[in-house]
Amino acid sequence: MYAAALLLLFSVQSLHGSALPAASSYEFTAYRMQQYNLAQQKHGCRGAIVVAEARSADEPVLTRRCVIMKVTDFTTEKFLEAQRQNAAAILILLPQNVSGIPHEAAQSFMVSESRALLKETLMPVYVAPEDEQLLYMYEELRQAASIRTSSIFIRVLRSMITATAFQIFVSNNVPIKAITDNTIITLEGVLPGAGEDVPTIVVTAHYDSYGLSPWLSYGADSNGSGVVILLELARLFQKLYSSPSTRPPYHFMFSLTGGGKHNFLGTKRWIEENLDHAESSLLHDNVDFVLCLDTLANGDELYMHVSRPPKPDTPMHSFIQQLEEVVSSRFPWVKTGLVHKKINLVESTVAWEHERYSLRRIPGFTLSHLDDPKSERRGSLLDTMSQVDFRKLKRNGIIIAETLARFMFNLTDKGSPRDVQLFKGQMDFQDSRMTSLMSFLTSIPRATQLLDKEPGHILLVNSLEHEFKRYLQQVHRHTFRQDKRDPDITFFDQMSQPIVMYRVKPAAFDLFLGGCIAAYLGIIFYAIQNFGYLYKRLKAVVKSKHQ
Repeated sequence: MYAAALLLLFSVQSLHGSALPAASSYEFTAYRMQQYNLAQQKHGCRGAIVVAEARSADEPVLTRRCVIMKVTDFTTEKFLEAQRQNAAAILILLPQNVSGIPHEAAQSFMVSESRALLKETLMPVYVAPEDEQLLYMYEELRQAASIRTSSIFIRVLRSMITATAFQIFVSNNVPIKAITDNTIITLEGVLPGAGEDVPTIVVTAHYDSYGLSPWLSYGADSNGSGVVILLELARLFQKLYSSPSTRPPYHFMFSLTGGGKHNFLGTKRWIEENLDHAESSLLHDNVDFVLCLDTLANGDELYMHVSRPPKPDTPMHSFIQQLEEVVSSRFPWVKTGLVHKKINLVESTVAWEHERYSLRRIPGFTLSHLDDPKSERRGSLLDTMSQVDFRKLKRNGIIIAETLARFMFNLTDKGSPRDVQLFKGQMDFQDSRMTSLMSFLTSIPRATQLLDKEPGHILLVNSLEHEFKRYLQQVHRHTFRQDKRDPDITFFDQMSQPIVMYRVKPAAFDLFLGGCIAAYLGIIFYAIQNFGYLYKRLKAVVKSKHQ
């Protein structure tokens, strides 16, 4: 009897010692999925509050549960299944180093990410950087899901003794509020050409980023790459324009636009201000073409996207021909192509930045290594600096610079060799500067709704303006404010939330532990009530062993 009591006591102590404290908790910051209204379309998640038990995405029943996924788990099918089952929320764990994600898994996530952002969902979706505690929770939930194929006895026993439940808690009594006072900033600068009434060439890139969550969108390839090349072009051509002997007969205008990820609103407002309100603007004058830089840090392809094929003997047609000559003579492994996409006037959104100019009858095209404007690579959480191929970024920059110089100085008609290198030595693209610029651009998320709110983001725009003033003339900063009564885009707050994860044993464990304690006390009570009888039996056993 004593042996049974001791065994039961040790078992209870062992179970209690292995159990996680019922009140143990862990607080971390998670970032909510995009939420905005654009062109009468609602995008992203509408919910923020979560009070639910965590479950693995492998569980068959997800109703009123918070589904925990890694990036490699997140697929369109699982996202839609969670919606179908009315899951309470989804929490995606983002690895600290996204370069370790297998290529196929990364591609699958980016596709699912872009599809999830197309429409709205009432289900809260959060993204949190991985850490030790969250990974522990994830593994526990996976183990719990893996035994669902075991016998019912094993599942009940594990649930009672070893299982740990996780409660996810996001409580905010303040309702989500719409934000309509965002400002969008566009920067412009000029290198004046030689002569009077000379034509203008415009090079532009948008500097904001986009992804599933604004606070985790760093946009290295899209479109940090376009910004880096544009700033290097400004530095290099400033040297050419600084000397009267090498100053081309073209005004060279640069612009960095905001709101590029949201229908190119910064570009739209900047064009309107220059054409409809400004008394004098280079856009009013003879514009040969507008070159838009978008997503140029990867791939061995260069696509020229146009709204209509350029006619022969036009400046844009000549530029494209010379670009193809530069590529074929110096980088023959790079594939070039002209992609023609008509502007659908019925649609309220545009696909590429050059379409904003085409709508105002200004010739333009977009240069990108992507052939599809709907590519998932144009807005993803995985678009970080680790995914940038700096050799290809520099190569693309050289192609653009060489083509611009050949066009401006009319080198083809002057009989210059096709493979002549103008940008080399001190005129070359600087590796260290390109790396520093990209590192700076990806040091903070550049989502449109953050750029005019946070001190670090305001500093970033100020730094870009400083770069313009360093190399360009007539630098202007255009700040566009929305009409609060009829805003072009409406953002929402509560994009960053503190989340508390409680680690508790399930109710079945409390029942099991209570039963063990009751049995232990019953044994003690029985021993006390029958102490004389037990003593005689024990004495007889000891006496028989001595004999």
